[in-house]
Amino acid sequence: MDKLHRFLIDDANVRGEWVQLDKAWQALTDCADYPAPVRQMLGEAFAAVALLSATIKYKGTLVIQVNGGNPLSMLVVQATSEGKMRGMARWSDDIDVEATVPNLFGKEATLVITVEPEEGQGERYQSIVGLEGNTLAECLTAYFEQSEQLKTRLELAVGETSVAGLMVQRLPGTAEDEDGWNRTRMLAETVKTDELLTLDVETLLHRLFHEENLRLYDAEALGFECGCSQKKVDDMLIGLGRKEAQETLREQGKIEVTCDFCNTHYQVDEIDLERIFSETVIEGNDSIH
Repeated sequence: MDKLHRFLIDDANVRGEWVQLDKAWQALTDCADYPAPVRQMLGEAFAAVALLSATIKYKGTLVIQVNGGNPLSMLVVQATSEGKMRGMARWSDDIDVEATVPNLFGKEATLVITVEPEEGQGERYQSIVGLEGNTLAECLTAYFEQSEQLKTRLELAVGETSVAGLMVQRLPGTAEDEDGWNRTRMLAETVKTDELLTLDVETLLHRLFHEENLRLYDAEALGFECGCSQKKVDDMLIGLGRKEAQETLREQGKIEVTCDFCNTHYQVDEIDLERIFSETVIEGNDSIH
């Protein structure tokens, strides 16, 4: 089972999360043939969004997105408050570089973190910052310290069939304890990639923090799920308008839509288009353009 565990280190006023994703990561990478450097960065982001989602009280979707890079022009990962995850990346040309943030994104890209609440569940939140660091973990650490004023340490790992991550963070609103925080951070930094990918949570946390007063909470299930559907394609065409949809159909013979996240292919022909707009008339929404 893909899962996330929260934990607390009481004496140090530190909270933490550990995540390990196998099936969800394999489902994501089955959707596209990602070059190795892109796959590495996407895997780190996939583990990171699961960790960050555990720190926010929300009902909706948390999104981590990097825009404007070169040769990796866009990377986006999402996690819902129900534990459903997805992600994708776009890149240009063949990529044969070391998987670092400067190599893949350059100097002009931005990191965007967005919380999209469900209707009636609060206000939308978005933060846009520059990418500061050689790794995605360093960039996210800088984001927390600059935008959230929270001391944070992330360790992210990507393997052939799984991704994993560990995050420790000073509890907000608690008295500063530099010794406790520094001790926790340094212990977290000793974790190795293969340990993150292969050890179970009890074994890993015991190795790192066996001298600390640690409370481990029950696992939370995570899984890959894309939100695309035929209904969303129908709604998109309704938003486009009957006239423009019919012109596109006439020019191309059919309307094709492929989901960037899961690679599911949707096809709309003349009969489908008539059904879509006939249903719209019944609902009284034929004026939408």
